[in-house]
Amino acid sequence: MTDLLPHGLPGPLPKGERLLWQGRPALVSLARRAFHVDLVALYFGGLAGFQAYSSGRVSAAWPVLLAGALALVILFALAWGTCRTTVYTLTDRRLMLRIGIALQMDVNLPLKEIEGAAFHRFGDASGDLPLRLKPGVRLAYLHLWPHARPWRLTRPEPMLRCVPEAEAVAKRIATALAEASGQPVQALPPAPAASPVLPGRLAAAGH
Repeated sequence: MTDLLPHGLPGPLPKGERLLWQGRPALVSLARRAFHVDLVALYFGGLAGFQAYSSGRVSAAWPVLLAGALALVILFALAWGTCRTTVYTLTDRRLMLRIGIALQMDVNLPLKEIEGAAFHRFGDASGDLPLRLKPGVRLAYLHLWPHARPWRLTRPEPMLRCVPEAEAVAKRIATALAEASGQPVQALPPAPAASPVLPGRLAAAGH
């Protein structure tokens, strides 16, 4: 379990509500998957190589490389700021997302309003956990980004982004959802991306 993070809640939990887990995104994973630093580095590297080849001078690539380095610094700074200002909180009654660098926002999702969850694991053991809300529960995609499942614009899905030890967190969420809905807890299946997302079961999430 991740160490409890300070200032992750807008106030004390109501009496009887139990804190189950708190965490925040992993910096390198978030920089790579949400801010796409790998693609940016590849783009500027290719552009610098082309510049050097077309001009016949290696020194011609330096301005491009410096611009690329500056872009990467900015993206890593945004990723760092996102990590430092984000706290995900799971209790036995709700999931809360404290998000926002310039303007902090608390997203409060009662477990009974969550239709289900999905799970996408990365090679570094971090992962994304999108949450499918019941019909009628609406959130703005732009308000959530980058804590939203990509390309779900008409029905945005809040997402715990690049969470460390994601599989263990996924099981905690599955258990909490099952208990809140009164359904038996099911084992984590090797489900395809198109599988339905149900309480107590985490389907594989496709992006």
